[in-house]
Amino acid sequence: MVRTIVGLDIGTCWIRTVIAEVNAADEVEIIGISKRPSLGVRNGVIVNIDATKNVIRETIEAAEIIAGTTVVEVYTSIGGSQVTSLPSTGVVGADPRGGNHEVEIRQEAKNRALECAKAVSIPLNEILLHILPQEYLVDGREYANPIGIKGVRLEVKTLLLKVSTSAFANIKECITRAEYQLRRITLKTLAAAYATLREDERDLGSILIDLGGGSTDVIVLNKDAPVFTTSIPAGGNRVTNDISTVMGVPFSVAEELKLKYGTCWLDEGEADDEVIIPGVGGLPPEVTVKSVLSEIITARVEEILMSAKKEVVRRSGLTELRGTIVLAGGGALMPGIETLAQEVWKTTAVRIGCTADYGGSDDSYRNADFATAVGLVLANRNDDTPGAVPRRNAKKQKADLKRSWFRSLLKKIN
Repeated sequence: MVRTIVGLDIGTCWIRTVIAEVNAADEVEIIGISKRPSLGVRNGVIVNIDATKNVIRETIEAAEIIAGTTVVEVYTSIGGSQVTSLPSTGVVGADPRGGNHEVEIRQEAKNRALECAKAVSIPLNEILLHILPQEYLVDGREYANPIGIKGVRLEVKTLLLKVSTSAFANIKECITRAEYQLRRITLKTLAAAYATLREDERDLGSILIDLGGGSTDVIVLNKDAPVFTTSIPAGGNRVTNDISTVMGVPFSVAEELKLKYGTCWLDEGEADDEVIIPGVGGLPPEVTVKSVLSEIITARVEEILMSAKKEVVRRSGLTELRGTIVLAGGGALMPGIETLAQEVWKTTAVRIGCTADYGGSDDSYRNADFATAVGLVLANRNDDTPGAVPRRNAKKQKADLKRSWFRSLLKKIN
């Protein structure tokens, strides 16, 4: 059976959609993509449900036309200040009957250990988004997978990710009003890492930095598990605002200048290249040079990268980077960003987070700004729990799902 999966990335500046097919051999083919300027989202937070809902519907419908299919369910992501992390540990006896008996570790024991790790106090305004296992220990000895190992005591160290209840509800409401079913919400950087980091990079100890419009989100992975996540409340919009303030132009003009002429690192001979500043309010255009614009951009981006570095060093416990720093998000498209990141982090092990080739007529999904949307597809391609929707008869299934959702809602109300 061929399944259709939709990855929806709701960002501050853009909303992106990727539609993919997964066949029985678990092979992924991307058959439709689209992106539209975001509305109703500020610094990664939905502030206008109706405006965001309209763009979500428009973006998915545009991808549906390219894919030649109608979708029902979507997988989306969340990040920024709406997500917080908390380390937690769960310890249980390996024998489900109790007592200090040495037995073979089974899945049931793993599940009990994870449930134990979840038993923490969570504020009323937050809900648990993910419980991410970092390492398992059987009688104090570390194992990547403890199943089949004999022991008395099983311990799991985890990273709990909590999300704002209102933020979760707003995302769900937007997708519901756009007439789609929300299947799952995943941490934004976790999805992007899934799409861009190789297995050896995740195992050695790597960092993914998602340079968004409203925030810069960071995740550190070591031994193929997330160990730390954080968000810096500054992104591409802060850079644009700096250009607007220094050059005395509207935000829209500053964004245009950033996209057309902007760079984080000037190549030799570029400093005196002309930059045309459009006239505003009847005034004639002005001319400056690229070095002036680059100085504004570089100062802010360097500050953002330095802030990310300080947080990682201070809180992750990662003392040595043997893997790679991967840059994703729209900010990773800025010329010179890779070189500047190498300078800030004092390493050459920096690259742009491009995704693999999954077919399709338009391969722009391979760019770093589509990392989260593609990652949502890849992370959920094996999701065969009830409700996974095959491509065929999608329109009928969409109507059936709407009715079943409505009946479920009535039961909860009653």
